[in-house]
Amino acid sequence: MQDVIKDGEGRMIKALEVLKKNFAAVRTGRANPALLDHIHVDYYGASTPLKSLAQISAPEARSLLVTPYDKTAAQAIEKAIMTSDLGINPKNEGGQIRLSLPEPSQERRKELAKVTKKEAEEAKIAVRNVRRDAIEVLKKQKADKTITEDAEKMQDKKVQELTDKYCAEIDKLLAAKEKEILEV
Repeated sequence: MQDVIKDGEGRMIKALEVLKKNFAAVRTGRANPALLDHIHVDYYGASTPLKSLAQISAPEARSLLVTPYDKTAAQAIEKAIMTSDLGINPKNEGGQIRLSLPEPSQERRKELAKVTKKEAEEAKIAVRNVRRDAIEVLKKQKADKTITEDAEKMQDKKVQELTDKYCAEIDKLLAAKEKEILEV
């Protein structure tokens, strides 16, 4: 019976973590090393994540600095960044690669805000699906007479409280991300 609650909460936490990861990848005009998390570099014939080939830092608000551990990989890293969906042209500065992030236009900011709202709604849907699954399991347990009706109602209430808690957390994350995006 308690497993249903723990399992449900674990899945809700995962939905929240996915949302945080997706939000980190949204370009707001402020430099964030997480922007490069999804980039893979063809390194000696193997597709290798950029963050395992180089140190990524944000020395200024609008720039990222990629310092390869192996200087010979700089050209491959530069090529991978150019061919990515970021739309940023890297500048090779003697073994280091600098990425300058342009200031997003007001129209682009509104577009990004819509994208984040959609991401947040998808996370809420995931949380609600977890709630639905947990309630179905509880109903099945009641039908199988492994739990009482009172226990089922009590567990339903706990599942709903968890759902409300994680939906509120998603709303908080969305509000913070929207503020960050629309900030000029």
